[in-house]
Amino acid sequence: MEEPGVAAMRATRGDPARAIGRLRGTYASGVTRPLSWRHSQLARLRRLVTAGEVRLVEALAADLGKPAHEGWLTDLAFVTGEIDYTARHLGRWMRDERVRVPFVLRPDRARIVREPLGVVLVVAAWNYPIQLSLAPVVGALAAGNCVAIKPSELAPATSRALAELAAEHLDDGAVAVVEGGPEVVGAALDAGIDHLFFTGGEATGRLVLEAAAPTLTPVTLELGGKNPAVIVADADLAVAARRVAWGRFLNAGQTCVSPDYVLVERGIADPFLDALRTAIASFYGPDARSSRDYARIVDDRHFARLTRLLETHGGELVVGGEADPAARYVAPTVVRDPSWDSPLMAEEVFGPILAVIAVDDLEDALHRIASRPDPLALYVFSASRRTVREVIARTRSGGVCVNGTVLQIAVPQLPFGGVGHSGIGAYHGRTGFERLSHRRGVLVRPRRLDVPLLYPPYRPAKIRLVRFVERWSRAPR
Repeated sequence: MEEPGVAAMRATRGDPARAIGRLRGTYASGVTRPLSWRHSQLARLRRLVTAGEVRLVEALAADLGKPAHEGWLTDLAFVTGEIDYTARHLGRWMRDERVRVPFVLRPDRARIVREPLGVVLVVAAWNYPIQLSLAPVVGALAAGNCVAIKPSELAPATSRALAELAAEHLDDGAVAVVEGGPEVVGAALDAGIDHLFFTGGEATGRLVLEAAAPTLTPVTLELGGKNPAVIVADADLAVAARRVAWGRFLNAGQTCVSPDYVLVERGIADPFLDALRTAIASFYGPDARSSRDYARIVDDRHFARLTRLLETHGGELVVGGEADPAARYVAPTVVRDPSWDSPLMAEEVFGPILAVIAVDDLEDALHRIASRPDPLALYVFSASRRTVREVIARTRSGGVCVNGTVLQIAVPQLPFGGVGHSGIGAYHGRTGFERLSHRRGVLVRPRRLDVPLLYPPYRPAKIRLVRFVERWSRAPR
């Protein structure tokens, strides 16, 4: 998708505005607040995924050439798992949180009440078009919101399947699927939404943030970045190679948390590359083009972008490199020691090309990571807890996985989101519920007990007494 520009995002009105108006009416009625309503909506969402499994898997194959098992595992099962976990814990999450009040305010009572935001717009990316459309909806419905979903127009078969299944299974007063391009975002902002949840690239994320600014609409931005993997000399190279290869070539590399480049200590670079070749061949055979387990690139524009990266990397091609424009196929590819200033190392690859760079030592690796914007994910392979602690302490990233890749996002108890250039805000599990709730502070004072110390006139004796009580209440006990 070409970057739309803010003007395009704010270009049209129409169906999105009507959908937002319908959702607004439902929210204003107060029906979304009880636990029973939220459980009911989550159950409907689960039925959409399970009853529509065949249609959804076929749509993923049409849009991305995604293998059926991979589509089920990474998109459908992920969403149902998120729903089940949320439904199981939601009652506890919704309870008011009692807060201890300062001594000088007693016997006042305080609590935090979690309330819905209102109407949430979810703008999904194309690479996992079901997961990224529906996983944020889980948190939004759990928090008592109504939700408009804009699936990616770059995954048209999935977008159409979601719209049709939503009409069959969901309450149209609670959830609306609005198909279209970037103009849908502008129309929804003009209609008035309470939160915008966007998943996509950094450049488009900036435009979304700019488009939301005039209406002061809060945003969650789930972006991406160049995710490094650090492999030190004491790592199990065969295991590291398999896990890096799986994470990089899953969905043909079109995964925001996949490892973008590997920093491997120089003395083990050759055996690691040998192990990487072995792992790729064991996954996809001698020619991944004929593998039923390897996906395709989403469209011609992204295919052309990836082939340009292959032409300008300045390193040594050690695995793959083949590309077929008719099939939008790019082979699992490994490039050794590309130029640090090449487009391959300057851009988020978002495709099946892995850079492997030999470094002198851990210090060299950490220095290189620090020279880049904060990534969405960071991976470290080592048998040493001390090394792992050092890598975590001296880097910043949205999340970390030790001796593995990608799977940190499958733990609902862990927040998933970026930091710095890789995003704003996080979700999954309780984190998503909290992100899409308003934490409202409530203080309750007794009706009759009314100590006059706070009121004028502020005479010297009263001031001395107030200051004494305030100091006494802060003293350590």
